[in-house]
Amino acid sequence: MDPIPARASPFYNKGNEWFVNTYLPSDLVVEIGGASFHLHRFPLLSKCGKIAHALEESENTKKEVRLTLDGCPGGLDAFIIAAKFCYGFKVELSPTNILVVYCVAEFLEMTDEFGEENLLAQAEAYIHKVVLRSWKDCIVALQSADNSIPQAETLQIVHKCLSALSMMVCTDPTLFGWPMMMYGSLQSPGGSILWNGINTGARIRSSVSDWWFEDISCLRVLMFKQLIETMNERTIRPENIAGALMYYLRKYLPGLDRWQSGQGGRSKNLANITISTGSVDQKVLLESLEKLLPERKGKAYCRFLLGLLRIAVILNVCQSCKESLERRIGMQLELATLDGLLISNFSYSDDLYDTDCVERIIGHFLSSQAVTVVSFSPSSSDKAPSSTPIRRVSKLIDSYLAEVSPDANLKPDKMLSLMEALPGSLRHLHDGLYRALDIYFKAHPWLSQSEREQLCNSIDYGRLSIDACAHASQNERLPLRVVLQVLYFEQLHLRKALSQCLHVLDSDSNDTADANDLPAQILQRDGWVTLVQENRVLKVDLEGMRSRVRVLEQEFESMKQDLGKVDRPHSLSSTAQTISRKLGCMPVANSNSPHCDAVERIGSSPRRSVEKPRHSNH
Repeated sequence: MDPIPARASPFYNKGNEWFVNTYLPSDLVVEIGGASFHLHRFPLLSKCGKIAHALEESENTKKEVRLTLDGCPGGLDAFIIAAKFCYGFKVELSPTNILVVYCVAEFLEMTDEFGEENLLAQAEAYIHKVVLRSWKDCIVALQSADNSIPQAETLQIVHKCLSALSMMVCTDPTLFGWPMMMYGSLQSPGGSILWNGINTGARIRSSVSDWWFEDISCLRVLMFKQLIETMNERTIRPENIAGALMYYLRKYLPGLDRWQSGQGGRSKNLANITISTGSVDQKVLLESLEKLLPERKGKAYCRFLLGLLRIAVILNVCQSCKESLERRIGMQLELATLDGLLISNFSYSDDLYDTDCVERIIGHFLSSQAVTVVSFSPSSSDKAPSSTPIRRVSKLIDSYLAEVSPDANLKPDKMLSLMEALPGSLRHLHDGLYRALDIYFKAHPWLSQSEREQLCNSIDYGRLSIDACAHASQNERLPLRVVLQVLYFEQLHLRKALSQCLHVLDSDSNDTADANDLPAQILQRDGWVTLVQENRVLKVDLEGMRSRVRVLEQEFESMKQDLGKVDRPHSLSSTAQTISRKLGCMPVANSNSPHCDAVERIGSSPRRSVEKPRHSNH
């Protein structure tokens, strides 16, 4: 049979009934997906092995035979292409339809056994000679393979395309022809911009390592996941894989990051086959791609993971996905920022922030100290911090505590568990804990005395600085027992500072004695004799301060004895007055007390005596 000219229309339909433009009556009806094709036996028998085997098993050889093809890859459109080829019409193979054509040709058994240069052989030759050698054609073929993914997976066609893309990514892109990018300006093998095929010498503003991020981001979630898995098998650099995942997630999770000004202006030549943001199930996307994130450390990477965790909480993803994100963040908590940890609470609790999530992150950080996590290369990550991770994390958590303390709905037990999430032994100073606790007491004035004491027990007052001790000793929001502890440790700090100063002076005096034997050296040092004399005067002053410290120690011992004698509740006020007098503080007098006038006469200052007539006249 002579082939019909390609310009003639091969098929026409009436509803769900399809016919061929021939004058011969139909003797074969093929049903596919609710549609019926009225065809002829001879063209199909000479090309399709599946239909030939079905007709051999059929007992009716003269009348019209009806066949039903279930599971035809590509459906109605793919079968029309195969039928055109059987009737001798020219079939245009392209990267858009090649995978579907290959799958339907294999399904219909259109091999060389039933005709030379059959459709399956032509499709396979086109894939190896055209598609697998071009970056752009591989991308287009994978984008159009949604209707034939199960069959293509079985035939390893998708795997071949993914392997070809992975090989091109880890090899110099200029070796595979140009243009390499589907989007953006035309690029020559040397990376220069072309105008009418002429090298202009201008370079494209894009990094060599991320030129493929935009192209593969047009793949659907399942295909993109398979591509990243194939790249992992080829041991592509974790920096590149992490960059591709971050680019893809930022593109289809609008709340995670907005488009950069330089990326949004690209003209998309193949916009008709790209996926839109609205067609992506963000929850499935996040749960599928989170597992592919590399186990690495980096400041920008940690910031991205914190944003991803916030989106995961909003989307209410599965528990395993959230736990994995928290574990990844905990492994590099020293690189996190305060803004990243302030995750809003979307549960039924009234708390403003999700403190439970932060507690779990701290737990992962403590458990990961024995595990060494590799950082990204210096070219793609920030420099390592100078301080130790423990110190950076302690400062970060103290800042977080100070930020969440003003929350009126934050319960005392929640605050206590958050303060104890990071052990106090890992903190060099407890000033941050004291500051957060003071803010919490100020925002929660209704706390009972027992609750305040329980919260104060989490602070080691021996690790407070001198400035923090000075503030705490005058803090009216702290319980009395805590104030006494602060006074005790403040005295210890003072004694330690004095002993260090005296030790320095003794060493200076020894150096001075040695210097007296060497008058030549004294003359060579400007002002050395004057410095020695000043140190001697300072030493005399410090001796006086040392005697004062002894007096303070005696007074403190007497205060402890007075506290031990308190055996009744009504004796507490008198004991407090005694302690205040010994500390040099003047108690506030009660206007109803008969001793009020006497106290005013004894403790009145000259300023108050001058201002008193003005007050009485008023």
